[in-house]
Amino acid sequence: MGKPLWACPCERYPSAVHPLARLIDANANRAREALRMMEDLARFALDDAALSADLKALRHDLRAALDALAERGLDRGMLLASRDTEHDVGTTTSTEAETRRDSPRDLALAAGARLSESLRALDEATKLVPPTASGATGVPSSARPCPPSQFESLRYRAYTAEQRLALALTTGRCPQWPLCLLLTESLCARPWLEVATAAIDAGAACLQLREKGLPDRELLARARRLVELAGPRGVSVIINDRPEIALLAGADGVHLGQSDIPIHDARRLAGDRLLIGLSAANADQARAAIRAGADYCGLGPMFPTTTKHKPTLAGPALIRDYLADPILAQRTHLAIGGITPGNAPALAAAGCKGVAVSSAVCSARDPAAVCRALLAALG
Repeated sequence: MGKPLWACPCERYPSAVHPLARLIDANANRAREALRMMEDLARFALDDAALSADLKALRHDLRAALDALAERGLDRGMLLASRDTEHDVGTTTSTEAETRRDSPRDLALAAGARLSESLRALDEATKLVPPTASGATGVPSSARPCPPSQFESLRYRAYTAEQRLALALTTGRCPQWPLCLLLTESLCARPWLEVATAAIDAGAACLQLREKGLPDRELLARARRLVELAGPRGVSVIINDRPEIALLAGADGVHLGQSDIPIHDARRLAGDRLLIGLSAANADQARAAIRAGADYCGLGPMFPTTTKHKPTLAGPALIRDYLADPILAQRTHLAIGGITPGNAPALAAAGCKGVAVSSAVCSARDPAAVCRALLAALG
């Protein structure tokens, strides 16, 4: 029966501990680097103090778990002395996937994968480190098994941290629509499909189907009809409130209100197949939406509206607050509520990049003309 790894000297490393120490040192470095990347993403890309603090604590607990190995004869100096980057055969191998990152979420997912893999390797490798030291390497005792690994619990914490971080970071797929039509048949002066077609012809980049009273079968049929109309022309289709209808219809996304199902549950259902938007009446709600994984925010109400009565108005000041936040400013937004060609310039002055409009377009005899006027007013 062959000797275990930690007891096998080799020509390059006459000390038997070196191969195992190299493995542990390499994975410790990899885990620390991944945690630092994740912590910085939480800190700078999300401005999330709680998640940043949790990742920092995880990083410090990793250091403590590594330092605890000194009690078993494998201290920090030994790990450093065993490092041999110059002769490491793995430094020259890489894959194409390692050289490409398309979004902050890609960075988080890559770091999360490195972290969990490294912690698993540390968990397994440290089982070969004996519970007591004898000289440089120690001798394992069958009477006293190795203590439970601290790296296992760190790995479970890492899974949760990766989930929180990756879901809060945008996929980067959500465009900034200048004009989104909120389509409700009861508001339309012309047949709803004619209104949708006219809006697309006039430059609307997104259609949101908002029909709260339709039976499910009719809602799904209408959603599919919109997708058939808009998809070939590169126009996004968003379904209000109903992620399952959005998925079945092949829509681009779903828009949720503050009282609808949580973003987390919508993401469990849809994954990254749907863009998810959330209505926000203030900057704090918008920040919470982004941290929960929203791809964009509907901001409002901007002005009084006959569609939905709101006791308070956010007004254009909310646009300024949103854009003043460096994290929020990176995300798509749509101002909503009572917007017309007459008051749209006030939104443009606040820096607004996109509006969602219902009554002003739907109730017009010439919806295309209203859409063009809105786009002109926004500049």
